[in-house]
Amino acid sequence: METSAKSSAFEADYPQPSIGLVGLAVMGENLALNIANKGFPISVYNRTAEKTKELAAGRAQGKTLYPTYTIEEFVQSMARPRKIIILVKAGAPVDAVINQLKPVLEEGDIIIDGGNSLFSDSDRRFGELEPLGLRFMGMGVSGGEEGALLGPSLMPGGPRAAYDELEPILTKIAAQTDDGACVTYIGPRGAGHYVKMVHNGIEYGDMQLIAEAYDLLRNVLGLGHTELHDIFAEWNEGDLKSFLIEITADIFTKIDPETSKPLVDLILDKAGQKGTGKWTSQNAYDLGVAIPTINAAVESRILSAYKTERVAASTILKGPGATFTGEKQQFIKAVRDALYCAKICSYAQGMALLRAASLEYKYDLNLSEMARIWKGGCIIRAIFLDKIKHAFLRNPDLTNMLIDSDFTGDIESRQGNWRYVVQTAAQLGIPAYATSASLAYYDAYRTANLPLNLTQAQRDYFGAHTYERIDKPGVFHTEWLH
Repeated sequence: METSAKSSAFEADYPQPSIGLVGLAVMGENLALNIANKGFPISVYNRTAEKTKELAAGRAQGKTLYPTYTIEEFVQSMARPRKIIILVKAGAPVDAVINQLKPVLEEGDIIIDGGNSLFSDSDRRFGELEPLGLRFMGMGVSGGEEGALLGPSLMPGGPRAAYDELEPILTKIAAQTDDGACVTYIGPRGAGHYVKMVHNGIEYGDMQLIAEAYDLLRNVLGLGHTELHDIFAEWNEGDLKSFLIEITADIFTKIDPETSKPLVDLILDKAGQKGTGKWTSQNAYDLGVAIPTINAAVESRILSAYKTERVAASTILKGPGATFTGEKQQFIKAVRDALYCAKICSYAQGMALLRAASLEYKYDLNLSEMARIWKGGCIIRAIFLDKIKHAFLRNPDLTNMLIDSDFTGDIESRQGNWRYVVQTAAQLGIPAYATSASLAYYDAYRTANLPLNLTQAQRDYFGAHTYERIDKPGVFHTEWLH
């Protein structure tokens, strides 16, 4: 293939791109503009030419962003080694684009899947492309539409040499914090998409915990949207400061122009999901890692879809009928403390899963760096990620961040309020699925002797599954009826 001549996609005196992007939906378009805005010429291609023409005639005007209308033109427009980002729907569409690219790419070119692909698919694609001399990277991208344009958190995995070639671009387009660019080399093969998957699992947990805090304040205290805004805005000034708390405060200020009611009150309580939370739960079961807060968040979204059943059940199934008799400001503070403690558990479970996966899949993840690159750009960015970063800097082999001194002190001073909130929710019949799961996780993790000795005895009784003893080594079986 002739690669020295420039494509007709741009004029001869313009710099020739070495990077391109396939897929001009909102995320792809914004990421392409981000790359061009940071001084890197970029070629773009979309399956439907109309979208490409619309971008070229609109937001891309005056930028070194070059439209192309066939895969061949797209590839020929770039200098080698080409760096091609794919941003299309996960699954078969990614494979379809790769299959289009394979015949026209050359040895040493780099394909970067920037979508929410399953990490095992990235492992497979890496294995399929490596014998062809093509380098494949799976790169998690977090931050939504705004992050893609202004600076996301990037989680690239694949060949280290390929990352080194991409690093000058990625460090410029990523979110910037006092700790540097929110990007780092994650690890080999599908490591980047694995970390993004767990990031999304933590995000599920975080969002569910915030929803439960809102539900408690709304139903226990009867607070309206103005008070809820004020409370969440105040929380965002302290150690709960985060993107999700910030946007929650903003949501309560939005009034529906048609009804003059708070818009959030008019939104149907059915939450969607794209699969990454479910994948996190499934993989945690495979690896034998407990992530009950994240599991509760996934299950809460599933339960939310039972809207018709829940409405019918609400007329049949009765709750406790109790009323709240506590003090308002004390309960608000208690909900805040419960949210903070439960949030620690959500992140602790995610980091424990990353640690287990790093060992199982030989990803060699740097957990301190994972926390650092999540400090900006991404959906779960939060001020206490700095604490997580330092916890794993102090001890890279930390088994669970709950036992780090920063977090043990935080929970010790707040757990009374955490327990009060869970108790109140149970007494009033308000579901606090993830908040309660977090507390149970904390209590189970700090318990030296769990009642699973009885479970093991039962397993041996009905299935001869054997057991170990606490007083001597070995594996034992008992004939329980004799």
